[in-house]
Amino acid sequence: MSLAVPHTAMVLAAGLGTRMRPLTDTVPKPLIRVRGKALMDWLIDPLIEAGVKRLIVNVHYLADQIEAHVAGRSGVEVLISDERGEVLETGGALAKARPLLGDEPVFVLNTDAFWAPASPEPYLELATAFDPAAEDERLLLADTGRALGFDGAGDFFLQPGNRLERRGMAASAPWAYAGVRIMKPQLYDGVAVGRFSAMRTWEGLMAQGRLAGEPLDRFWLHVGDPKALADAEMWIACHGG
Repeated sequence: MSLAVPHTAMVLAAGLGTRMRPLTDTVPKPLIRVRGKALMDWLIDPLIEAGVKRLIVNVHYLADQIEAHVAGRSGVEVLISDERGEVLETGGALAKARPLLGDEPVFVLNTDAFWAPASPEPYLELATAFDPAAEDERLLLADTGRALGFDGAGDFFLQPGNRLERRGMAASAPWAYAGVRIMKPQLYDGVAVGRFSAMRTWEGLMAQGRLAGEPLDRFWLHVGDPKALADAEMWIACHGG
């Protein structure tokens, strides 16, 4: 097992945020405020508290705003992976950023969902559970029964050894990808930069039994549209963040 917390994290902040319109007509989704705090900061604050020293942030839509926001971060190095001229999705973004990622395991995080109460523990638990000898990637998983704003049928089943199996044709699955994972950057060695989802990589890893899951022991807030944003703000007001 690995006890070392990755020094580097890739923050996926290039999305168009179309489901969050009209709020995202002038503000990129990662900077939408949830109880006064930018959505991406609900994830980055505990990430830095966990010990991460280096952020690689990809940008595309309203990129200047994202760059200006993360430039204000202290105590952490920030590098920009510029995708202004292309839309690469979650897999292509990592292929493009591969030269920046280094060779040690890295965190990768979306910027549209977070846990409450906010704390670094889920990052630490994910890093501690990650076993590079037996797996290439471990996903943080949200219990769909302890979530708000998630309207899907679930993504995965957990198998023995915390191996993942896709929902497939099942009506529902108990676990949703929580938007945070730890992975070996070597997964993207030699991968051509283009538009593709990380799911392409996960499919191959599942077939080899090298994709694992780590249950999130927190309430999970998925902020995908204006209604989910309002619900998240109400939940935090009632329960604390």
